[in-house]
Amino acid sequence: METKNKKILLVEDDPNFGTVLKDYLAMNDYDVTHAKNGMEGFEKFKKDDFDLCILDVMMPYKDGFTLAKEIRDRNEEIPIIFLTAKSMKEDVLKGYKVGADDYLNKPFDSEVLLMKIQAIIQRKATESIADSKQFEFNIGNFFLNSKLRFLTYKDEEPIKLSPKENDLLRMLALHKNDLMPRELALTKIWRDDNYFTSRSMDVYIAKLRKYLSKDDDVEIVNIHGEGFRLVVYSEVDQ
Repeated sequence: METKNKKILLVEDDPNFGTVLKDYLAMNDYDVTHAKNGMEGFEKFKKDDFDLCILDVMMPYKDGFTLAKEIRDRNEEIPIIFLTAKSMKEDVLKGYKVGADDYLNKPFDSEVLLMKIQAIIQRKATESIADSKQFEFNIGNFFLNSKLRFLTYKDEEPIKLSPKENDLLRMLALHKNDLMPRELALTKIWRDDNYFTSRSMDVYIAKLRKYLSKDDDVEIVNIHGEGFRLVVYSEVDQ
C-alpha cells in the first residue's frame, strides 16, 4: 500500500536531531512538520491533518505523554510513536497506556523507525478497508450481496453463503486484486489468530474457490506467509 506523501508530525526538542530526522523522513517521501516542544506540537496538530505522530517523551513545557493524551482526545485513531532516551519499563508501559502504537529508545537505527512507520500506516489503511460499509460487489461474472449472503453467478440462482463464507468473501472483495493479510481476516472474522483458526480459514478458502471456479477469470491466490489475493484477471490486465 502506498505510503508516499503521508503527513507526519515530528515533535522533538533537540534541534539538531529533529532536523536530521525530518530530512531523513523527507528523503523517504514523507511530508514532515517539525515542532520543537509539546505546546508547539499540539498547536500544529490542531491546524493540520496528519497520518502519524512521532513524539519525544522528555520535552520542556509539555512532555510527550501529556501531548499524546491531548492528541488522543481529538483523534483516537492516529498512530503515535514515542522516542525516548530512557528504557525504563514504567515509561514504556505509560506510553502504551496513553495510546502509543510503538516505542523507540534513543539512539536508534533510522531504518528501523522507517520500517515501523511503514508497517503502522499500512496496517491502519488495511483496517480502514476492513471496516468499510460496502456490501455489494461485482467479482468477474459473480455478484455478491453480503447483507443477504447471496452469491450469484450470471443469471443462475444465487447461492446462500454461510456467515463465515460470506464474511471472508466480502473481505477478499474489499481487497480485490490486492493482498488481504491472513492475520487481518483471522482477527476480524474469527476474533483470534492461532493455528486452529488459521486451518479453519483455509477450509473456508477452499469452499470459496469451489464456488468461484465457474469463472475462469476469477481466482483466490495464496500469497505464501502473507495472506490471499482475490484476482479478477480482466481487471488486472486493463
